[in-house]
Amino acid sequence: MKAIAYNIKSDEKEWLVLANYKKHDITIIANSLTADTLSFATGKEALLVFNNDELSEPMILGLKALGIKYIATSSSETDHLDLKAAGFAGMKVANVPLASKDADPKLRMEQVVKNLDQWAAGKCVGKACCCQNNCATIKALK
Repeated sequence: MKAIAYNIKSDEKEWLVLANYKKHDITIIANSLTADTLSFATGKEALLVFNNDELSEPMILGLKALGIKYIATSSSETDHLDLKAAGFAGMKVANVPLASKDADPKLRMEQVVKNLDQWAAGKCVGKACCCQNNCATIKALK
């Protein structure tokens, strides 16, 4: 899966590279995700969000227009993401369940890569799912 990671700290970068082990094509950008850096996501499927970059509705719509289908945050919090806008855009969103901001970066990056692995395999990310799409409910009804 082609992904882009913005605003990543050096310790997170090291653990992300190790956890990924060349499975996914991840472009790492030190800059924050802004309107000026949005274009770097062109041609990517997934966005990795670090350090609580804000993803407002306009930013999410811009990402969708560039081809982003998945958003993975490296924290358990999702208040920096407009989940309703992501759901409306048909994007899947995942977090790192039960992780605090100070949680071990190795464990957080392993979960981020696990989320990418699941999406690449066409599967749900389970407890990490933050989608507004009610995937589990839809599967139960089928």
